[in-house]
Amino acid sequence: MLYSVLAVGDVVGEAGLAHLERHLRPLQKLKNISFTVVNGENISGVGLTCKQAWRVYDAGADAVTLGNHTFGKMEIGRMLDETPWLLRPANLSGRMPGHGCEIFDLNGLRFRVVNLIGRCTLQWNAENPFTMADRLLKQGTADFTLVDFHAEATSEKLALGYYLDGRVSALWGTHTHVPTADERVYPKGTGYITDLGMTGPIESVLGVEPAQSVESFLGGLPGRYRNPEGPCKLQGAIFTLDSATGLCTAVERVDIR
Repeated sequence: MLYSVLAVGDVVGEAGLAHLERHLRPLQKLKNISFTVVNGENISGVGLTCKQAWRVYDAGADAVTLGNHTFGKMEIGRMLDETPWLLRPANLSGRMPGHGCEIFDLNGLRFRVVNLIGRCTLQWNAENPFTMADRLLKQGTADFTLVDFHAEATSEKLALGYYLDGRVSALWGTHTHVPTADERVYPKGTGYITDLGMTGPIESVLGVEPAQSVESFLGGLPGRYRNPEGPCKLQGAIFTLDSATGLCTAVERVDIR
């Protein structure tokens, strides 16, 4: 039987969160989505609050993943320990609160969600995401395995996709906030896209007010980043998964404006 899984790109700012709240459930209904993963690490610009995490969950997310800004709001630490559906990258230091892999049982189907972070120009002191993935895949059994790889380098994302091809149902990249046009099914059956994009202001530079971003590149002091007002977009991808194999048959990009 075929099932549709929705992955939503990094939610940026309160405007992005409000856009998610308005459009996620209608999209799930339209596309008959069985499971949804949302990356929420930029809702407060850098990090997210406990209240914001709950709003993402209440909007329709089954799992909320994070990244390099996981601890931008330190209050999230306690929630990471107590909340199964809130994941931080598994290959961050084991001394940090939280976990990065969880198996969700929905109507008899078991979805394993893995959150990893890249090391190329991002978290150089994180554990190796390749070998960490090997270890996590040995823990428990699941019908489908979904991987959110929060990474800067496209080469690292592509390489991990090939490394896990045939062993996970889908792998997508987050962090760079710009959707890539390389959605595909790898040779051994893993669904893949290098970056989902973002959920937030359309007229922005990765969710930041354009004039402020330009000022930083001119060498000025732009101050604390501001999220512009105005229309938003919800970007991500839908992976069609086959329960007979646990693998992917199709990938479709999503852009709701």
